[in-house]
Amino acid sequence: MHNTNHTLKTVRTDYQKGFLTEETVLENPFHQFEAWLSEAFDNGNAYANAMVLSTCGKDNMPDARVVLLRNVSFGGLTFFTNYKSKKGKDMAQNNKVSLLFFWPELERQVRVEGTIEFLPAKESDDYFESRPFESKVGAWVSQQSDEMNGREALEADYEKELKKYASQKVPRPPHWGGYVVIPVKFEFWQGRPSRLHDRIQYTPNGKNNWTTKRLMP
Repeated sequence: MHNTNHTLKTVRTDYQKGFLTEETVLENPFHQFEAWLSEAFDNGNAYANAMVLSTCGKDNMPDARVVLLRNVSFGGLTFFTNYKSKKGKDMAQNNKVSLLFFWPELERQVRVEGTIEFLPAKESDDYFESRPFESKVGAWVSQQSDEMNGREALEADYEKELKKYASQKVPRPPHWGGYVVIPVKFEFWQGRPSRLHDRIQYTPNGKNNWTTKRLMP
């Protein structure tokens, strides 16, 4: 058996790929975020838009999963999912969420705290229409997060729905659509040598204005 504890205790990385200062950081956190996101894509990270979405429902138990950022619009960061999923139910009970982006090739993280809102129906319709045919059908088949009786039943339902919609447009399910996270805090983290990392935090200061401050590593 592999001794994972030994590996965990001994693995080390001294971060040396960049820096973040008050002089170089952009005034608007959305602009700073988009600059870093573009750089992550440019450095070959095909999943640079992957983000950890953390929610907390009425049981006060935090829950996290990876979802994909689909746009920076409507005053925040948008994604799409099943409204009846575990995360959908959590967000219906508690509209406070957090996001985490991690780009190891650049030794960077971005943390976002905010509140959740529904995207307009037209935005959800337009995005659903852009999805591949098979993904549209899959949105009808999956009762996301519900218990299921084996994969065979899921695949049988999928084949049935594929035939149903083979000759017609697949409408957006009423239980599927978009959300936007409206940030109340951004934190940009850049790894630095000797664990003396750079951390710059943004908080709102009036309409379209943000205050920045440096945090201890």
